[in-house]
Amino acid sequence: MIVGFDAKRIVRNATGLGSYGRTLVNDLIRRNDPDMQYLLYAPDKGRDVLSNQINIGDTAQFRYPDASAIIRQPSFLWRSYGIVNDLLRDGVQLYHGLSGELPIGIRKKGIRTVVTIHDLIFLRHPEYYHWIDTKLYAWKFRKTLQEADRIIAISERTKQDIMELGNVSEERIRLIYQSCAPRFSSTFSEAEKQQVRSYYDLPERFVLNVGTIERRKNLLLAAKALELLPSDIHLVAVGRQTKYAQELPQNNRIHLLSGVPDTDLAIIYSLAEAFVYPSRYEGFGIPIIEAIAAGLPVVACTGSCLEEAGGPHCLYVDPDDVEGMAAAILSSLSDADGRTARIQASQQYIRRFRGTDVASQVLDVYRELL
Repeated sequence: MIVGFDAKRIVRNATGLGSYGRTLVNDLIRRNDPDMQYLLYAPDKGRDVLSNQINIGDTAQFRYPDASAIIRQPSFLWRSYGIVNDLLRDGVQLYHGLSGELPIGIRKKGIRTVVTIHDLIFLRHPEYYHWIDTKLYAWKFRKTLQEADRIIAISERTKQDIMELGNVSEERIRLIYQSCAPRFSSTFSEAEKQQVRSYYDLPERFVLNVGTIERRKNLLLAAKALELLPSDIHLVAVGRQTKYAQELPQNNRIHLLSGVPDTDLAIIYSLAEAFVYPSRYEGFGIPIIEAIAAGLPVVACTGSCLEEAGGPHCLYVDPDDVEGMAAAILSSLSDADGRTARIQASQQYIRRFRGTDVASQVLDVYRELL
């Protein structure tokens, strides 16, 4: 069975959709199924630090458009149209769009299709997007629904959004949660921790947040709650910054980091005292899984699917409740009662997101179609 993947995000995106693709593909490769071959199609080689994370070997290889193809059409057109000819040339039987998109016309060529849809925030909450982007994303979504044989939803919340906003029957959708990379549950030496702490000038005690610093992620709630916490507690936020970051209080207790490599990020998780994820709406919230795997208590917000990701033993507050957020963080610090028990129960809960189980479920979808 030859399976092709949309690998654009795998080679370009350090977090989010890129992490999903790299984790899933590596989990599939690790299964060592003798009847499987995986071809990863990207418009260019992207960033070596990301593409090198894929365990390329006998069962997996990258594929790029040849130079003449790129001269004839820009890379975004190749990804949406021209790639179909390359898939046919390489004998691909099934193509998996890992980031919510499929090439137009692929279904008519006899190639079976699977698409993973992570969220429909652009339809559910268009106020967080430029109106032109909302129109473009909505058009791509409709086109993808026309091409997809099966749709993978990464959460029950996303599944319900696809059914409601896309008018899709439940029979076409498979709910398969995403998993986090094994490195987040790794144990690091004191020397490794000290090196990372020193390099990023991290405080001794801090609450961690990971994700793009944008309005929807609602980091301002955690920043306001910080003022109600002991003065030695800091907030460290790791992620790409947008203009929204300028709305955060400017003080020495808030630390914003961007461009952090995955290996360093895992160590930063291990140095934190608690994890906070105040987002107003998510398709799933993989940083919550990463934090729990790293042994952290989690405080998140109600209103989307974060309870589904974190389980019943994390703490959840209204996305506008500053005092509630402060109280929940205070209940998650190192000397809080019940903290250890909540961490252990949460780690038991996220066993359902283990990579090999996710890979098995995805492979079942492939075999169902072929």
